[in-house]
Amino acid sequence: MAERRTSSVQSPHELDFISHSAAQTMRVGQRLGELLQPGDVVLLLGEFGAGKTHFVKGVAQGLGSTDLVNSPSFVLINEYRAGPRFGHMPIYHVDLYRIERPGELAGIGLDEVLGGDGVCLIEWAERAEGWLPHDRLAVTIQHLSDTKRVLRFAPHGRRYEELVSAFKKMAFA
Repeated sequence: MAERRTSSVQSPHELDFISHSAAQTMRVGQRLGELLQPGDVVLLLGEFGAGKTHFVKGVAQGLGSTDLVNSPSFVLINEYRAGPRFGHMPIYHVDLYRIERPGELAGIGLDEVLGGDGVCLIEWAERAEGWLPHDRLAVTIQHLSDTKRVLRFAPHGRRYEELVSAFKKMAFA
């Protein structure tokens, strides 16, 4: 598992990890995926090449999906299926990189996948701020070096505070 890092500016509910490789970033995502439930919304923030799609691949694995996960940059939303343990619920992978104005969000179906019957993972989520639910988990991925990343988990709302707490216990027990 990635090493834990704390910062004096984070809230008591936030959690930082340092990942040393893309494979480790995927494992962190996998652990989180094992805890997600229908209706959960996870925002993925970070610059181009930070590892957001690797993280989503891990989440999908944690949810038991055997689908090929790739960035939906051109189609904007990919749908995968979780495994039987998770009731084959949908996993919505949204990539808003190509969205330039909030008005462009109206026709892509984002409102249909948020908080619905599946898990919604949104790359470049800052481009949809006015459309997003207040309760959500924000995961920010920052470059430290070519392979090293900081992953910050910032929960918004009670469900996500409990999720991060359970994630801490799972990761460090």
